[in-house]
Amino acid sequence: MHITNPDQTSVRNNTLPSLEAINETLTGKLLLALCASAFVVLCAHIIVPLPFTPVPLTFSDLAVLLVGLALGPVTGFATLAMYLAEGACGLPVFSPTGPGGLLQLFGHTGGYLIAYPFAAAIAGGVTRSLSRVASRFLSALVACTLASTFLMLIGTIWLGFLAHLSATTAFMLGAAPFLPGQAVKVCAAAGIFASLKRSFQGKPQA
Repeated sequence: MHITNPDQTSVRNNTLPSLEAINETLTGKLLLALCASAFVVLCAHIIVPLPFTPVPLTFSDLAVLLVGLALGPVTGFATLAMYLAEGACGLPVFSPTGPGGLLQLFGHTGGYLIAYPFAAAIAGGVTRSLSRVASRFLSALVACTLASTFLMLIGTIWLGFLAHLSATTAFMLGAAPFLPGQAVKVCAAAGIFASLKRSFQGKPQA
């Protein structure tokens, strides 16, 4: 009969690779950034066009929140900046409802796109700051709420300025239809992040 030494099990669990460990090397950062960017591209192509607004419903903002939570403020920002650079170069990474390239980056939805790196940085930075005093889920929930609010605010302001809309009209076209979905995405991102952290670390949530 083989008896497993608890200390050996603990050592094996502690030596499992984690995102934090990979994120400590330049090669690891680049690999994570490439994978995360591909994830954002995939989510950007899951869309629901809305006939009453030029802004489609997509899952790219959920991906932005998850990237920021998982990779932290610096690598998260760099990943989304790389995503925007890919799109600006003409690669088909943005939502297919738009013209692509620089035209899409500076079009009606350009404000949301330009806010992506900052939203990821907010999600990652606030989560890591609050995790010292709150649970993973609560930290991520607050962080994603702030990041999502910033994202919607910049996107709506950009849309209103570009289309010469009043503040009320810009809000009704650029923010109001998406608020229920944003609430769901914020909760989903926080829940996914907390669950994955708990699973990878193999210990109860703090």
